[in-house]
Amino acid sequence: MSERVPILQIGDVLLVSIQTDLDDQAVLYLQDDLAARVVDSEAHGVVIDITAVEIVDSFVGRMLATIASISRMLDAETVVVGMRPAVAITLVELGLSLGGVRTALTLEKGLRLLERARETSTGDAPASRPW
Repeated sequence: MSERVPILQIGDVLLVSIQTDLDDQAVLYLQDDLAARVVDSEAHGVVIDITAVEIVDSFVGRMLATIASISRMLDAETVVVGMRPAVAITLVELGLSLGGVRTALTLEKGLRLLERARETSTGDAPASRPW
């Protein structure tokens, strides 16, 4: 049986940290589990941390794009963080542009990106910022 990927909640953001290479069934479980958690938690953002992923194939690349599309339909933006250069090169070579998937180099930058996107969409600026 495939191992399920844990999904953590930080405020209104769900964090998925992929620590091992996923088989096809684990990817399908992740899609289902994440969609349910986005709805249940009313999350506005999803961060997928792939720092530990060394190898990516077309199925995993499509999975990232599909998760982003599902999340967007459920009113949550997706950011993929921690992509290694070799993974980026492989995705480009496979012809996978990951349209609709935002990326950031680190978790911190990914969370800031989601925060800015939320502020832009709601028109709310933090009280500490005068603009």
